[in-house]
Amino acid sequence: MAETDRDVVVLGVARTPFGRFGGKLEAAPTAILAARTIDTLLARTGVDPARIDSVYAGVGMIGAGVLTPARQAVLRSALPAETPSLTVDRACCSGMTAIGLGWKDIKLGLADLVICGGAENLSGTPFLWPRQRGSRPGPVDVRDPLMLRADFLDKAIAAYTGEEALRFGVDREQQDAWAVQSHQRYFAADAAGYFDVERFPWPAERGNAPALEADESPRRDATPEKLATLKTVYGSPTVTAGNAPGLNDGAAFLLLGSRAIAKALGAEPLATIADYVQVADGPTSGSYTPAIAIGKLLRRADRKIETMRLIEINEAFAATPLVSTLRLADGDRKAADRLRERTNLHGGAVALGHPLGASGARLAMTLINGLRRAGGGEGVTAICGGYGQGDGLLLKVA
Repeated sequence: MAETDRDVVVLGVARTPFGRFGGKLEAAPTAILAARTIDTLLARTGVDPARIDSVYAGVGMIGAGVLTPARQAVLRSALPAETPSLTVDRACCSGMTAIGLGWKDIKLGLADLVICGGAENLSGTPFLWPRQRGSRPGPVDVRDPLMLRADFLDKAIAAYTGEEALRFGVDREQQDAWAVQSHQRYFAADAAGYFDVERFPWPAERGNAPALEADESPRRDATPEKLATLKTVYGSPTVTAGNAPGLNDGAAFLLLGSRAIAKALGAEPLATIADYVQVADGPTSGSYTPAIAIGKLLRRADRKIETMRLIEINEAFAATPLVSTLRLADGDRKAADRLRERTNLHGGAVALGHPLGASGARLAMTLINGLRRAGGGEGVTAICGGYGQGDGLLLKVA
């Protein structure tokens, strides 16, 4: 397809290191995580903050950033106060949905430069204490939203994800093996400096040494034997703390622009966003909605999954890329194994962590990074979120 001035290109990326629950980013509010990442992105690209048309910021668990955290981030950043913004809530899809919204604006000629991504401080997520005025004296019901329950199904997301995985023939042993591989791939990539173009050191509040320079959750000591000893959680038949990501803190943002503005700025695009999709299925379909999203992208582009050089599927659980690749392979296990050889080659959320609102943007930059290191080509990334939703991106690197 020939290039046009309204093509949407990525001009820069930036993310914090991802902190573990209660870790070194615990005291950083969602808006601060977002604001500092936006400022780093602006500094890296050299774009005048006054030229940014809008900001879209995903936040998956908005309780820790009450009252329009995207607007708070704009006001705490180098962006002018006049910069419009929108906080996006599509659960774990939110950061990728933010990219999709910016992509649409630029495609339609409504904007030229848009900052898109997301931020999350799960460590600061408050308990929910429903108002009970007028109630007679008695027990008070306090809930923890981080248990990630589907109240309408009366079970946790981890429970039905494990059930769906078994329905597809993806057992606990496979999930544990994928989780260990996620850590191993992460450390191999990190040792090669893979994440240096994405991450920036998180500054200490006092002193000169950075508070956090690398992602906090990856474990060098992860082994199948250790993971096999862990108990399953929340009534799940397969999901444990070892084959699922932690509850994490962090932010990730990309600068999107039209090809015309990139030329005007003399900026070299990192990648082109060829297409974006949103999908949804039944409430327990999260383990395979990434496959639905990728399938829709491929059909619209008249491509085959075999032609995609790299694939990124969010590890909401280790089960997710396993089930999604099996579905993309139409149930053919050997074909699924071949797809997995190109999926999450540099580790995924089980190792890196999963700050809900930021993960969709992190996936996009990790895919861009991988395609550039591989010499170019096409790749797809997808993420599930929020009771059977999914988002996907088709990216091209020259």
